[in-house]
Amino acid sequence: MDTIYPTLLWDTDHTILVDTGYPGQWPLIRQEAEKSGIAWDTLNKVIITHQDLDHIGSLPTILNVLPQPIEVLANDVEKPYIQGEKRLLKINPESVAQAMDSLPENVPEEWRKAFRQVLENPPKSKVDKTVADGEELPYCGGIVVIHTPGHTPGHISLYHIQSKTLIAGDSMIVANGELLGPDPQYCIDADLAVNSLKKFVQYDIETVICYHGGLYKDNVNRRIAELANGQ
Repeated sequence: MDTIYPTLLWDTDHTILVDTGYPGQWPLIRQEAEKSGIAWDTLNKVIITHQDLDHIGSLPTILNVLPQPIEVLANDVEKPYIQGEKRLLKINPESVAQAMDSLPENVPEEWRKAFRQVLENPPKSKVDKTVADGEELPYCGGIVVIHTPGHTPGHISLYHIQSKTLIAGDSMIVANGELLGPDPQYCIDADLAVNSLKKFVQYDIETVICYHGGLYKDNVNRRIAELANGQ
């Protein structure tokens, strides 16, 4: 299981968590965020970039353990998967078997059973509001929703206007310090995922946060243009 990078945005009126990690990772997310002095009773919105288990996994826990109302936002295509009305696209008998086979031999049997239970019965949570391509959310200095399908059909990325930061979700990755396009083996439609990168070219981006790989700041616009052109 690799390191993941949920994102926290805040201003005087809003605290927003983008993606929630795997099931059971809420304590780790909470611990890291508290280092920035964020009080969790101010969290009032969660934005989910897409349906995959490592993005929705701790959402039910967050909604259950925090007493305040929290609005959950996602693309309308992803909504029925997040709510459990449709089965997650990447969870099927074959993928479950592959995931179980990938576990190290020294993983205790109890943990194996719990892992299989999560895979076969993924978490589900309500989505309160759907967001559309190009919509500007009036929070934290402005957040533009960018529909970037391919990794999943309703995958979204987010552009934080004030900081010129792209929250890329799984539309791109950072590996060995290099910004790369979407990993084809995890895409529903790899060609569409690459084509979606062209949507980023219009934005003035100084920083990218990839869910897998973290921060990238080296001449971002030029690198994204290269990726969008298949380089």
